Amino acid sequence: MLALTGETRRWEPRRLRLRLFSAAAQLVTTARRRHLRFAHHWPWTDVVTDATKRLDALPNPG
Repeated sequence: MLALTGETRRWEPRRLRLRLFSAAAQLVTTARRRHLRFAHHWPWTDVVTDATKRLDALPNPG
């Protein structure tokens, strides 16, 4: 909820779980790094990628 904005922030918990946890994605490992690649045709790809960018921008508390 911290990283979501606009209409997505008001989603009910059931709708949020359905849309975020049923993501069409692949976990790809290359050069000792892991990348999560979302399908372009999935309707909520931009919501998830924007939320992860906002979380990455937060300062490290530790």
